[in-house]
Amino acid sequence: MDMADIAARGLVLLGCGKMGSAMLAGWLEGGLPAGSVSVIDPYPSDWLQGCGVSINQPLPKSPAIVLIAVKPQMMGAALPNLQLLGGGTTLFISVAAGTSIATYEDIMGVATPIVRAMPNTPAAINRGITAIIGNDTASAADLDSAELLLTAVGQVVRLDSEAQMDAVTGVSGSGPAYVFHLIETLAAAGEAQGLSAELAMQLAKATVGGAAALAEAANESPSQLRVNVTSPNGTTQAALEVLMDEETGFPALLKRAVGAATNRSEALSRG
Repeated sequence: MDMADIAARGLVLLGCGKMGSAMLAGWLEGGLPAGSVSVIDPYPSDWLQGCGVSINQPLPKSPAIVLIAVKPQMMGAALPNLQLLGGGTTLFISVAAGTSIATYEDIMGVATPIVRAMPNTPAAINRGITAIIGNDTASAADLDSAELLLTAVGQVVRLDSEAQMDAVTGVSGSGPAYVFHLIETLAAAGEAQGLSAELAMQLAKATVGGAAALAEAANESPSQLRVNVTSPNGTTQAALEVLMDEETGFPALLKRAVGAATNRSEALSRG
């Protein structure tokens, strides 16, 4: 299924908050006609109301795709309204965190093609990464269609099993918050060494953003890039001796943090 097929049959977007809006903007910029998109959202933004899509109107009888982007706590009220679209040729794609494929199958039926996806917030600037996994009914073409839509906001990777989704949540789903915290604490550390708050924050943002861009663009691994900037007995080595400590540094800290997020994701998925 390509964008022309999706446009011909229609696309339904359930929920148009920050993530839904980012995806919709990417689709429209990629050439999907606004008239082929139906949005269900109780509080449509001014941007949404001005972009030409159908809002809270009767849905197509057999849309190509229904993309679910509501918050998990709204799922119970939202999904039954789409039940009539289950069990047919409509592909359901969910970007709702913590909602298992089994939950959708209980409502829509196991004959419904379903793809579960975990994007992250850099999708707002088309720099996200999304992991996807389909149910037994979802075909290779369905996964291709899901990837086509989700590449509008960044990279897409495919998982081997749904069980991996909790770890993905712990690494990339929740991961941007870890980086934001790194920026704020790096800036605070600079301020403690005598820099102004504004200068320390500018340095921290540019350093983290630039290092991340270099890590993505370089042929070397992050480990090698680290070695490249670490002179023997220099300033970087002094800092890394603290950060790389196996008991008190990043290795132990991030293992505990990602583990905590993964465990919480597992618990939320169980309801």
